Amino acid sequence: MLTREIDKTLYESYSDDIPAFLKNIYAARSVTESQLVLSLPGLLKPNFDQLDVALNLLERAITENRRILIVGDFDADGATASAVAIKALRMMGGKFVDFLVPNRFEHGYGLSPEIVNEAKKEKDPYLIITVDNGISSIEGTSLARSLAIEVIITDHHLPPGILPDANAIINPNLEGCKFPSKNLAGVGVCFYLFSALKTHLEGLNYFEKHGMSVPDLRELLDLVALGTVADVVRLDQNNRILVSEGLKRIRQKRCSKGILAILELTKRPVESLQASDLGFSVAPRINAAGRLSDISQGISCLLSEDINDARRYAANLEKFNKERREEQSRMQDEALAIVAEQSIDESPFAIVLFDESWHEGIVGIVAGRLKEDYQCPCAVFAKSSKLLKGSIRSIPDVHIKDLLDLIDREKPDLIEKFGGHAMAAGLSILPENFLQFKQVFSEAISKHLNGQKPALDLLTDGELDASEMTLKNAQLLCKSAPWGQGFEEPIFYGDFEILDQKVVGEKHLKCTLKLINVSAIFEGIAFFQEKLESKKVRVAYKLSVNSFRGNESLQLMIESMLIQ
Repeated sequence: MLTREIDKTLYESYSDDIPAFLKNIYAARSVTESQLVLSLPGLLKPNFDQLDVALNLLERAITENRRILIVGDFDADGATASAVAIKALRMMGGKFVDFLVPNRFEHGYGLSPEIVNEAKKEKDPYLIITVDNGISSIEGTSLARSLAIEVIITDHHLPPGILPDANAIINPNLEGCKFPSKNLAGVGVCFYLFSALKTHLEGLNYFEKHGMSVPDLRELLDLVALGTVADVVRLDQNNRILVSEGLKRIRQKRCSKGILAILELTKRPVESLQASDLGFSVAPRINAAGRLSDISQGISCLLSEDINDARRYAANLEKFNKERREEQSRMQDEALAIVAEQSIDESPFAIVLFDESWHEGIVGIVAGRLKEDYQCPCAVFAKSSKLLKGSIRSIPDVHIKDLLDLIDREKPDLIEKFGGHAMAAGLSILPENFLQFKQVFSEAISKHLNGQKPALDLLTDGELDASEMTLKNAQLLCKSAPWGQGFEEPIFYGDFEILDQKVVGEKHLKCTLKLINVSAIFEGIAFFQEKLESKKVRVAYKLSVNSFRGNESLQLMIESMLIQ
């Protein structure tokens, strides 16, 4: 296990208002004291390229009562972004606002020609706004414009070399864009656009002229928090403000009825909700609809104004999630079996798998599981019509979108389509190119890593004394949330003796631990962990607050247990 280095200069710069326990943690994450302030006035200003063009177009569409169509993506970020766009436009007087989400099995990803033709036929929009997609939709955008449909693209994915011919593109990752943070999720970009629109309309006295109260877009921050956490974007200060404010609203139940309905099913206590609960409990249920059927069920759940309607949608999402878990379990078992049977001369730098029976909506989760188990980039493919569609999950040392760019330049006929982020990407290839892709992909990664696999050490915040392993410090960490990508929740380690252990819920290990050479005893839980024969273990853990019947106690959330 590796221990994070503490920036001593930064540590000394902190005021006495910050407890020493937290100073170590913040200084190890290179966070200044000013970056710890999570208040809405601290949000960055919306200085996006092409923003003025988008605002003028939106103003015209609303004031002339034109049809506006939101085209989203089929994941939780896309669903929340769609809900934010629809709610914001309706709050600002949009009378004809609707949404259409690509079905991954029929339309493919983004603003494709297929979805544009369907939009024209079924909705006949004046304006299409993409959310969480569109930056790579060259053909679909051109088709929309040729059909006299105006197009605003809002996206956060990395742009290709050639941009679509949209009226306006709002994306912090556009080359030359002056927006300081490049880490917004799709829902964050969407929220910024409509926040700017509200300001723009206020400047025109629009709300006063139409006898409307000025809308409070803070009402949408619960959705922004959910989408931001779900998409696992980097939690810089700006994103932490968005998530923190959204979580506050959810805890106060001043939020989407859909989120409350899903939380009811998960039995998560709303009052103590953490960002991780959004990521592990709410988002997977919304994602399940997009993976197995149609994400519109998730969007409708988030848009519900009536709690009973929301509960009905949430129950459907729960069914999808159950199916997703069963299919995921089968595919993971088969994938792990394939890897176990591979010959030792297979590339140790990447895993590339395909099976005729696998579900294209679930390959991304399986790729993620393989990546965690083997700590190398993993690509998993499923059959989709005449193509193989794959999802890749990568490791910090390999920027996977850049790597696919390189492969595409060197082998232009190998990949049909691709797009994504540093850590995740999607792509399509012809079935006959699978073996070649597997070889080229593995060789490219090996070359990128100079033939050296990265170390697999767990990064921790070091050992704690028994005096530091307290409920008070666990509560301090809760108050310092949200934690997440780029602002990781602290993991500590120590050597313990197992005094008692039992399996609960058929697959989780509940144990009583005594710190070696100290009399202090702690309760811990390790998910998906079997009983251990050895009594001496090195444990990596998080300090957690366990709430039960109104009482709070310290619990160690165990990340790993190594026999000593």
